Amino acid sequence: MSHRVFSYGTLRLPEVQRALYGREVPTVADELPGYALEWVQITDPDVIAKSGLDRHPILRRGGDGPAVAGAYLELTDDDLAATDDYEVDDYVRVLVTLASGASAWAYVASADAHR
Repeated sequence: MSHRVFSYGTLRLPEVQRALYGREVPTVADELPGYALEWVQITDPDVIAKSGLDRHPILRRGGDGPAVAGAYLELTDDDLAATDDYEVDDYVRVLVTLASGASAWAYVASADAHR
């Protein structure tokens, strides 16, 4: 099965894709309205090793500004499971509607997931 995952940060990096999926995956530019970007401190050494960064962007619900720019990736079931393992507990996967009208999974701030 194929899954769309909206990325606004490290999942678009070729080195992260190779580490998670064993290959680079195509992306399709899109935007996510109704959210804003903030930053979260990453402490998981495995995630830091894959991304090379100890601060990652995070989506917070309720952004009044322009839509968050990004791209969606087409992932397999195994790829999606690898992505779930990569994302730290600050994130939770939710279904969103992108500016294009496409549905996709997005990793948003856990605190905002059920608001």
